[in-house]
Amino acid sequence: MSNLFDLTGKVAFVTGGASGLGFAMAEAFAEEGAHVVFADIDAPGLERAVGRLTQAGLKAEGVVLDVREPSRIRETIESAAAKHGRLDIVVANAGISGGPPFSEPEGQIENIDLATWENVIRINQTGVFATMQAAARVMKPRGSGRIIVTCSISGLRTGVISGYTYAATKAAVVHLVHLAAVELAPFNIMVNGVAPGPFLTNIAGGRLHREPERAAFMAASVPLKRLADPAEIKGLALLLASDASSYLTGTVIPVDGGATAM
Repeated sequence: MSNLFDLTGKVAFVTGGASGLGFAMAEAFAEEGAHVVFADIDAPGLERAVGRLTQAGLKAEGVVLDVREPSRIRETIESAAAKHGRLDIVVANAGISGGPPFSEPEGQIENIDLATWENVIRINQTGVFATMQAAARVMKPRGSGRIIVTCSISGLRTGVISGYTYAATKAAVVHLVHLAAVELAPFNIMVNGVAPGPFLTNIAGGRLHREPERAAFMAASVPLKRLADPAEIKGLALLLASDASSYLTGTVIPVDGGATAM
């Protein structure tokens, strides 16, 4: 069974890989033998992330990337594929918070700043689409590949935890997963999404680290009554990246402590 999860010889590309869920997924791939290309706008964080893996004897490299630039996404992914002669796994993970929920005055619909709205869409929606598009271009000729999209339970249901913009973009990428999975299935390219619930990451500027009362509120919103550690995304990410998911495509799987079951 262990061979099903073996990624030896494969190449993975992960956006937003310098920290949080992106780093955890990239680390899982590297631990199973993949060469990981980290892509992130945070250059110092990128250097630290790559250093952590290479110091552990794992194969990794980094490239600075702003996913608000679709042409740069295509160039970076095509360059990685050309350099290594293949690209097996692409994770469209980079994303940002969309601001406070409507339970807070600044998050109410009449107070949402349109410039912020458009910037979040550029990163969370257009950036994800451009990453999927570039991945498809290099995977189609090879007739195989895995595309994994970081969605969110906020894109699967309404709630009072996430803001309008974040929820709207995550709902959009859920549908992108479904569309791309159907189109790319004949090319043996599996497209799936992970939908995290409350994880303790640096999103929203690390707000959950700074505000223990908010962290406690979010923890209380899930049946397991705790926030998840980023490492808890590893198992699902490895499943979706490996041969263990050879008949799994078009799914968006919650990793949420039971929140969507409520």
